[in-house]
Amino acid sequence: MRTTVGIIGGGPAGLLLARLLHRAGVDCVVLESRTRQYVQRRQRAGMLEQGTVDALRAADAAARLDTEGLVHDGIELRFERERHHLDFPVLTGGRTVTIYAQTEIVKDLVALQLTDGPPLLFEAEALAVEGPQSGAPVVRFRHEGRERTLACEWVVGCDGSHGAAADAFPAAACRTYRHDYPYSWLGILAEVPPSCDELIYAHHARGFALHSMRPPRFSRLYLQVPNGTGLEDWPDDRIWDELDTRFTVDADWTLRRGPVTAKSVTPMRSLVHEPMRHGRLLLAGDAAHIVPPTGAKGLNLAVSDVRLLAMAFTELHADGSTRLLDGYSDLCLQRVWQATRFSDDMTRMLHAQPDGDAFDHRMQLARLRRITASRHAAAELAANYTGLPLPL
Repeated sequence: MRTTVGIIGGGPAGLLLARLLHRAGVDCVVLESRTRQYVQRRQRAGMLEQGTVDALRAADAAARLDTEGLVHDGIELRFERERHHLDFPVLTGGRTVTIYAQTEIVKDLVALQLTDGPPLLFEAEALAVEGPQSGAPVVRFRHEGRERTLACEWVVGCDGSHGAAADAFPAAACRTYRHDYPYSWLGILAEVPPSCDELIYAHHARGFALHSMRPPRFSRLYLQVPNGTGLEDWPDDRIWDELDTRFTVDADWTLRRGPVTAKSVTPMRSLVHEPMRHGRLLLAGDAAHIVPPTGAKGLNLAVSDVRLLAMAFTELHADGSTRLLDGYSDLCLQRVWQATRFSDDMTRMLHAQPDGDAFDHRMQLARLRRITASRHAAAELAANYTGLPLPL
């Protein structure tokens, strides 16, 4: 097989890039190691920045998003039994966020690509990227029981931090910055209408809690738990009781309970791979960076990478210029590090620190008080949460 851009990974980053390239007349092939059923069932993030919504609309992939997505004008912070609303349009000059599950984005993009798009191969496991510094890199992959090759002019790795693309970077040519947090998230999907109109971020001495949603019938909720926590230690009733405790406020509010349909425990970590380009191999999304989910930046960072890549390949296709491709890594990393900083700030402010003391707890409360009492501080949080502009 031969193509202009070989894309490894059929998650939202790889699929959106393929869609944007196809509309720009740049041919590509997507290799996805999992089955279609698997990638369409993975439960992931659901908070979309305005730039992500705009990118999906530009790809003509927002028909369901525009009818089923839930626009949010802000978030609620809870601490010390108080509730505080941050009004994003007021604080940012009109910007909002939208709740629409990543699972649904993937379904939309897969359907579009299989109907009218470039080749998408499921159960096609990328084994290696060869010759990334040559003018003709090759992706070796296994599909339908035999090994095959995909000859490319460029390769984009959207296959996660342990994928073949990141592995193709020589150790001497890259560096990975990593931080592991001393806690995890226990997440549940419950078949019950949301108990709130907007996301709730709760700081509590027992640990952080988050109320999100998959409207209209489902709620998505999270609890901070120690690393190494097993699901067997958390029966449904214990989860609901703990959520009740951490969301408690001195107001008329009730947490709705319902059947738990899915549970998972996710360790918290930050990771940044520098650079994001090696020869004709470029990284995007989780292959280049991972952030703790507290700031809701993972999917949105991946989309910002893809938007820049699509512009770069379109520029190359139109007039042969490599200006954007040459600047891709540096431009992306400016935004990546700011999103990593924001995610880290939110994580440290809202989570109970296992080795913290009374002073640390008071500092967290002071930061929360600063945000809820100062328009300037609230506006900075809102600007980061709704999404920083592409650094062009």
